[in-house]
Amino acid sequence: FTGAITQRIGRFELAHHGTLFLDEVGDIPPELQPKLLRVLQEQEFERLGSTKTLRVDVRVVAATSRELQQMVAENKFRSDLYYRLNVFLIPIPPLRERPEDILLLVRHFVEKYTRRMNKRIRTIPAEAMAALTRYSWPGNVRELQNVIERAVIVSQGHELKVPLDDLKKDTAKSPTPGITLEAAEREHILRVLRETNWVVGGSSGAAARLGMKRTTLQYRMKRLGITAPK
Repeated sequence: FTGAITQRIGRFELAHHGTLFLDEVGDIPPELQPKLLRVLQEQEFERLGSTKTLRVDVRVVAATSRELQQMVAENKFRSDLYYRLNVFLIPIPPLRERPEDILLLVRHFVEKYTRRMNKRIRTIPAEAMAALTRYSWPGNVRELQNVIERAVIVSQGHELKVPLDDLKKDTAKSPTPGITLEAAEREHILRVLRETNWVVGGSSGAAARLGMKRTTLQYRMKRLGITAPK
């Protein structure tokens, strides 16, 4: 195109023989939807300003938080693109329907942001963890991530200071001792092990439910002092 001085390779071309993740496909403008449909259907496209057709072999994983079927009915999303994307559907329940994941997500985000900000946070107050678990999380994981990032920013010592007022929910409870991140992880793993009758491996075992390898779970069980009942 006019003024171009360098050639830039697009995402589909970079993902050739690989996987491309398209987040929030429901937000794709109507004028771009037929172009995406063509790439998915014909596996070909032209670079901007070029007349040469390029072919790609890309596996596409798409995600959205919007109701695409309703958008199709309202003529806000192309039906042919919807059916082309809807080959294998993996519904992911909102965070409010899987509160058992909150402990692990909190631990993950605390570790991520303490490492980035060079802080050492070892304890989460029990009342804060209870409030995080009770909250409905209309913004799902992204909202939880933002809350934990903000909490790490304002925390000065070894205890996580969760901005409970931001959760817009009464979290007043009788004072209870704090719990460490390690204790929270241990309790979560124990609960899943009990639910799977202490089966670690296999497609329905605890490792699969926790989203980790069998050897990783066994290592964490050993580190946390978790042993199967005799």
